[in-house]
Amino acid sequence: MAATIYGVRNLFLLAAIVILFACRYGDATAAARGYIKYKDPQAPVEERVEDLLAQMTLPEKLGQMCQVDRFNYSFFPTGQEIFTKYMIGNVLSNPYDTGASPSKRVLVANTMQKLSLSTRLGIPLLYAIDAVHGHNTFINATIFPHNVGLGATRDPQLVKKIGAITALEVRATGIAQVFAPCVAVCRDPRWGRCYESYSEDPKVVNMMTESIMDGLQGEAPYVADFKTKVAGCAKHFVGDGGTIDGINENNTVADNATIFGIHMPPFEIAVKKGIASIMASYSSLNGVKMHANREMITDYLKNTLNFQGFVISDWLGIDRITTPARSNYTYSIEAAINAGIDMVMVPFEYKEFLEKLTNLVNGGYIPMSRIDDAVRRVLRVKFSLGLFENPLAEETLIAEFGSAAHREVAREAVRKSVVLLKNGGKTNDDKIVPLPKKVKKIVVAGRHANDMGWQCGGFTLTWQGFNGTGEDIGRNKAMRLPTGKTQGTTILEGIMKTVDPTTEVVYVEEPNQDTHKLHADAAYTIVVVGEAPYAESLGDSKTLQIADPGPDTISHTCGSGMKCLVILVTGRPLTIEPYIDFMDALAVAWLPGTEGQGVSDVLFGDHPFTGTLPRTWMKNVGQLPLNVGDENYHPLFPFGFGITT
Repeated sequence: MAATIYGVRNLFLLAAIVILFACRYGDATAAARGYIKYKDPQAPVEERVEDLLAQMTLPEKLGQMCQVDRFNYSFFPTGQEIFTKYMIGNVLSNPYDTGASPSKRVLVANTMQKLSLSTRLGIPLLYAIDAVHGHNTFINATIFPHNVGLGATRDPQLVKKIGAITALEVRATGIAQVFAPCVAVCRDPRWGRCYESYSEDPKVVNMMTESIMDGLQGEAPYVADFKTKVAGCAKHFVGDGGTIDGINENNTVADNATIFGIHMPPFEIAVKKGIASIMASYSSLNGVKMHANREMITDYLKNTLNFQGFVISDWLGIDRITTPARSNYTYSIEAAINAGIDMVMVPFEYKEFLEKLTNLVNGGYIPMSRIDDAVRRVLRVKFSLGLFENPLAEETLIAEFGSAAHREVAREAVRKSVVLLKNGGKTNDDKIVPLPKKVKKIVVAGRHANDMGWQCGGFTLTWQGFNGTGEDIGRNKAMRLPTGKTQGTTILEGIMKTVDPTTEVVYVEEPNQDTHKLHADAAYTIVVVGEAPYAESLGDSKTLQIADPGPDTISHTCGSGMKCLVILVTGRPLTIEPYIDFMDALAVAWLPGTEGQGVSDVLFGDHPFTGTLPRTWMKNVGQLPLNVGDENYHPLFPFGFGITT
């Protein structure tokens, strides 16, 4: 019995020694076997982050804090050095990076990724792009209505579907991050980015933010499906929708009630949903440039809200901390990083940026703890996104790019976003909507009826958008798109597909004084006018007028006695009070994207009008800013208005 007890004691002692040895020397033994914790998908994300961070040199860390334009790689002979020498961990495609097929872009993405993986630690590349209403930089992608139109739908489940489709089509081109959603609360339609906002009402923006997040990223903490979801980026933090007079990149003057009651709630929703990144705004808040606003970025966003992702600058955003821009670049870098910017969108002068950032760290102006915090956040997103396990693009997704099923969802979004503002006079006999499909003749007038680019708006194929001939209308007039237009259906084409085959459809791009005489036998006229495409500051407007020749188009049709329905293609309310009495009916289609047949779906009664205004429609610009809840609230059409059929 004693011998047995002694033997058992020895066994326990031996086991204890083995356990102690394993605890003390297990890591070394594992390392000897080639075990690397940060490459172990079974290890907790935070442990992987810390393991990798501990092995990184300063240049490797700073490379993760830098995002450069893809053109640096593709168009310069030393492009590979971005990854192999400077160890930059992030690239983006700018809004002019268009024309490639999905398969060609996958090849480029995978080639860049392999270069990143060939470096000492094999940290994968994070590739990002603007995808603000679908994968809008790519020809033949599914282009959805801009956010203002989605706000008019009040349909969060539809917006979730749109987010999921956008994520899949982006992934089909080898890209894993999108600079979306825009969660700005636009309080003044004179702002050139107002169409990127879901609504003037933060409750609507909150609802849509939550839904689009579920579609883009999946469930929290970040990405639920490594192959078909993307890392999102809520923008622009914070208050860009409230600048003085709606001037882009201007100053927002606001008290705490306005900041935290109107502009901050969508970001709070995004953080709770696990947004991967947040982009700082070009604008200022109470005189402080947001790219240098430590109180809002570090103290509130990171410390109070416990945001775990990374904060990224906008394009050359840190340059604009000073006036004039880039007048003291060293100061701008120091101010931005110490304020809490984790990743800087350079996008070309990365050598200078890295040199100055290195000097600031070595000189003690930026503490290593701040660098480690930034890199930790970037790595956390890359691990959560599954890039270490699935770094290369999934080519099987290409078959779903711009598919018929995706376009059907976009068409649904269009018809649910159109808002009917006027339908005849005071009696039912005066109503002209829904329009009859079978008549002798109808006239469709206005350039917007048959111009894919104008119906899509800005941030479509190029930064400023395009027109129906494929000519870029942005600052680079020499650029031309490789095809006449992206795949889709114009409003005119949708009308022609919907009416009875015996109905004659006459299209007049620019009606004149004789148009009503030439087509006196037409049963009715559909007039499509609005805004030309624009983006950002080039869209700022003091007058909010219908673009020429729109006013003449209305006067030569509606004003001449022809029975007419006017459709506005616009990213915001326009001044229409001088013309509204001439119109028998009026609808706003916003910026519907590629599936123009969704407009016809409601015009002719195949589906009901259900859209409601996401914005207050002012009588004139002298009333602005004018938002629901204001004391003197006397709009032409109030927030939430919309005639249903």
